[in-house]
Amino acid sequence: MIEPGGSPPSAARRAQILSMIEQRGFAKVAQLATHFHVSEVTVRADLDALAESHAIQRVHGGAIAGLHSAALELPFEQSLRTSWEEKRRIGRAAAALVKSNEAVILDVGTTTTAIARALITREELENVVVITNALNIALEFEASIPRFTVIVTGGTLRPMQHSLVDPMADAVLDRIRAQIAFVGCNGIDAVAGVTNVNLPEADMKRRMLATATRAVVVADSSKIGVVQLSRVVPLSDIDTLVTGAAPDDPRLEELRDAGLEVLLSD
Repeated sequence: MIEPGGSPPSAARRAQILSMIEQRGFAKVAQLATHFHVSEVTVRADLDALAESHAIQRVHGGAIAGLHSAALELPFEQSLRTSWEEKRRIGRAAAALVKSNEAVILDVGTTTTAIARALITREELENVVVITNALNIALEFEASIPRFTVIVTGGTLRPMQHSLVDPMADAVLDRIRAQIAFVGCNGIDAVAGVTNVNLPEADMKRRMLATATRAVVVADSSKIGVVQLSRVVPLSDIDTLVTGAAPDDPRLEELRDAGLEVLLSD
């Protein structure tokens, strides 16, 4: 418990900071400084000490959970085994939206990985540029070069998800304009919009969507109606949702009533 105007000793404060990061997946320096009533210099020293012990990972503006964190995300390989058939169908439906000579943004995730694999099977596609922050997705396309040109954003590698987050992603995203962006999420709700459990990846998703002419969210049925920690964008910033949910799912009707186009996979 922190007394008004006071701060716990450094050891106790660092333990509390670690707990917060493990629960939320991410914390910003400015937020921690306000919460603990200390300077940002003190918070940076705390984060550096935690990073030296590999309890967390430092990123631009804050820190993310470390490799052995009890954070909310499942490892990529474990998520890949969850609802894979539905994700494969979503991937096929989403990939059908892509045309030759287009630039396509693919977010990190298992459903976007399904899109990548579906794109590769479309042998008629030519001169497609893929921009991604997912190392595994970049490697999916390696054997299909030069039909696909692959651009990987820079940034800090997040363990378990194979994703790159800030810093440096802006250097790529600020210089491109894609025809379509496919972004995954941990929740999509008619009121809360698109949400995610991880703050750094939520920031990346937001920028990816803003960079594309058409913004598409892909989500399996377990994500519909769910609200998570970090808001990515309101529904008004999304053009299309591609999902494998049942056609008569009432949660889809709520999304349609909110003005969102819903595309169901076969």
